[in-house]
Order: sequence, then C-alpha cells, then structure tokens
Amino acid sequence: MFDTLSEKFSDAFKNIQGKGKISETNIEETLKQVRTALLEADVNFKVVKEFIAKVKEEALGEKVIKGVNPGEQFIKIVHDELASVMGVENEELNLDRKDIVPVLVVGLNGQGKTTFSGKLALHLRNKKKKNVLLVPADTFRPAAKDQLITHAKNLGVDWFDSDLSMHPKDIAIKAMAFAKENDKDVVIIDTAGRLHVDDELMGQIKEVRESLSSMNPEVLMVADAMTGQEAVNVAKSFHDAITLTGVVLSKMDSDARGGAALSIRYVTGVPIKYISTGEKMKDLELFHPDRLAKRILDMGDVLSLVEKAEDAIDQKEAESMMKNLEKGKFTVEDFMKQMDMMKNLGSMSSILKMIPGMGGMLRQIGDLSPAETEMTRMRVIINSMTKQERQDYKLIKESRIERIAKGSGNTVAQVKDFLAKFRQMEKMMGGMMQMFKGGGMPGMGGFPGMPGGGMPGGGMPGGMPDFDNPFGGGKKKKGKGKGPWGGGYFKK
Repeated sequence: MFDTLSEKFSDAFKNIQGKGKISETNIEETLKQVRTALLEADVNFKVVKEFIAKVKEEALGEKVIKGVNPGEQFIKIVHDELASVMGVENEELNLDRKDIVPVLVVGLNGQGKTTFSGKLALHLRNKKKKNVLLVPADTFRPAAKDQLITHAKNLGVDWFDSDLSMHPKDIAIKAMAFAKENDKDVVIIDTAGRLHVDDELMGQIKEVRESLSSMNPEVLMVADAMTGQEAVNVAKSFHDAITLTGVVLSKMDSDARGGAALSIRYVTGVPIKYISTGEKMKDLELFHPDRLAKRILDMGDVLSLVEKAEDAIDQKEAESMMKNLEKGKFTVEDFMKQMDMMKNLGSMSSILKMIPGMGGMLRQIGDLSPAETEMTRMRVIINSMTKQERQDYKLIKESRIERIAKGSGNTVAQVKDFLAKFRQMEKMMGGMMQMFKGGGMPGMGGFPGMPGGGMPGGGMPGGMPDFDNPFGGGKKKKGKGKGPWGGGYFKK
C-alpha cells in the first residue's frame, strides 16, 4: 500500500535535506517531484494543484523553529497537508443514539460489499459491543444472500432471512421491525451492485434510503482502492444521488496507488470511515488520515501497531512467557507462541512499515518472503516435536532428531540447524533479561554480535541480515544502508 508513492516522496525530500533554511529556490525541485509522484499515484489533478499550493504557502511562510532541521520541518508541513486532504481525523459511525442504527451498504459489483458487511458486523460486535443483524437485500444476485448468511454463521452474528422476491425497501422495513423485536443495536443492509452507475440502480437505492429516512441511516459506499480516480467518480455519482455518510476503501492491501484515498474526501466531501486490508474478517481498520499520512512519509504508525498488538496478543500468554524469561527460561514452546503472535499481527513487511524509518530500509532489503518461508519451516519442525521436547530441547538427541526430520519433511541437517539457531536465541533472550534487570543498556548487553553482544549469527550490524537464513550468518552488502541507520545498517 502506497509503496511507490512513499519511495518517490523519499527521493523528493533528498533535495531539501541539509539546507540551512527553506526558500522558494530550494523547495521548487522538491515540489515538482511531489507533484509528479501524486499525479502518477492517480490523485485528482485539482487535489494535487491545491495541495502543492498550500504546502508552498505554508513552507515559505513558516519561521524555521530553532533546533529543528528545515528538511524535517518541510516534511511535517507535507504530512499535515496530506492529513488535511484526507480528512484530518477518523469519523466512525454515529452509534451514540438510543434507536437502532441502520447501515446501508452500497456500491458497484465486485467492490467487496458483502465481505465488508461481515467485517463491519465483527468490528461492531467486538470493538463496540453492539448486537448486530445482517440483512441480505441483493435481489439481483441470490448467491449474495448465501454468502452473507455464511459470514453470519462463521462470525456468530444473527441474520434476517430475507424474501428476495420482495422489493429491497420492503426487505429493509421488515428487517428493521425484526431488529426491534429482537433488541438489535445495528442493522447492516447489504444491497445490490451493478456493473456501472445507472438510473435503475440509483432509483432502487434511493427508495431504500427514503424508507429508512426517519431512522437517520448511515449510507456507506464500498469502493475498490485499486480503481483510483474511477472510485472517486463513482463515489461522487452515489453521493449526488443518495447522499452518502461515508466511504469504505476495499483491497487496500493490494498495490493500490493511493489516488482514491487521497482524493475522495476533497472531491466529494464524504469522509473515508474504514479501510479493508485483507481477506480475513478481522482485516478491517478505521481510517485515520493522520496515521496514513505518516505511513506514506515513512514516519511509521506506532499507534495502529499498538492497537493491532492489543487485539492479536494474548495477555495471559505474554505474562506467562515473561515469567519464564525472568527465571532465565526460554523454551521452543515460547518461541512458537511468539511466532503465532507475530503472525496474528500480519506479515513482516506490514509490521515493519509501521515502525518509523523502516520503510526505506525495507526497500533496500527487498523481498521478505524468504524470511516468511523460513519461519513457516521452523513452525513445521516445532510441530513435529513432542510437548516435552518443546519444553526442554536438550532432550533432543540423534534418534529424536531423525524422527523430527521425518515427521516435518526436513533433513537431519535442517533440524540440527534449527536447534543451533534456537540455542543462540535462548542466549539472546537470557542476555536481554540480564540487561533489563541491570536497569540499563550498556553496550547492548547480551545481544551476541552487537557491540557487547548482538543478534544471533551476527546478522545485522556490519551487514544486511541474510533473509534466506534470517537467524544467522548475515550477508555483508557494502555501500548499502547509509543514513540514519548507519554504515552497515545500525553501526555508526
């Protein structure tokens, strides 16, 4: 998401780094590159024109704050304007009312309306503690009803058994009556899509909206982020016809150029409320313009990472692991739990991008799939161990190694390699606990390979990590990694 745009912004900012002050001359080339980057990302040209004008006005009118690098100050101005274009802050559904909240989900075919309806039901139930009812009202695609009911069953959410021979407005009215009888808080109505915006589609949705007008419905349009400016045009057509209260961008985990996210609010005046970031039902996020602006500018998104961690990490498991570490104990079972927690947070690259400055580093590292593959292989090896072996890997002698290798489809050498790497991890975790008990970080305490310690196998400092072999044997790549991370990456 926004990888290309982030890279181009990063290149543009190099023109102003190291300058003593911000002037029209030294920001001209930067603004030119930023303008090109935005247009190539399929951002509406009117949005780009106004954005560049505002950034220029702010930058030239800004007094350089003492002690702040002018380049950093310019990036802050760009960040604030990006967030402003996208809406400044999140605007979630208005759920603070006593009556039932109807949510009408609209959009074209293939945009992900039915899947989003399921995701929203899960989000509202888990995060907002709402009693939700899912209502299939797509009278053109009968399979949509089956799909929505399947989602409802999998999520443990109630659904309304709609009669698809009825008009959608009648289905909506009956569903609201059913919701009232059954003490529901929110009713999500999944409507029919079309291949293009047409009068019949708009007329039907208009009737549904009007039938719910006394209940002040939320009307959310789901748009495919990959369609760029076309998504903006469709949103404008829907808003002009039926008055939207929000937009949802689906497929934000794809190679979306970002045009839709950066243009919709400005062009339509309708806020983006949610973004869909994957295929799983839990892959739905609130749209935070300021956080997304930070991600685009490689400033990280620590708040979202913390929120993900709170959802993904089992607190009891984490506490149990910490107690083991305090006793100087780190087992294969603990390592497996750590991998599971990481997996629940998302892919390695998606997690690292939320850490400030890591976007640029990732671009230099390149493909992280070998590291993901290695983690999967380790998981298979661990699954072939007995519970006793996971609790005490020192029990694993030659005959056990052969059994684990056969059970996991690996060679004896690969199992031995894993055990050797785990021994290094065990030492590293022990060193970390000694460091924290000592109340300081003298020379990076117990990290083998770093000054006074380091990552297992000598993997980061002095060279890039070997992602074919991520826990050891770092490959040195000279001339890479200069900048805030230092000469080899971390060494200054």
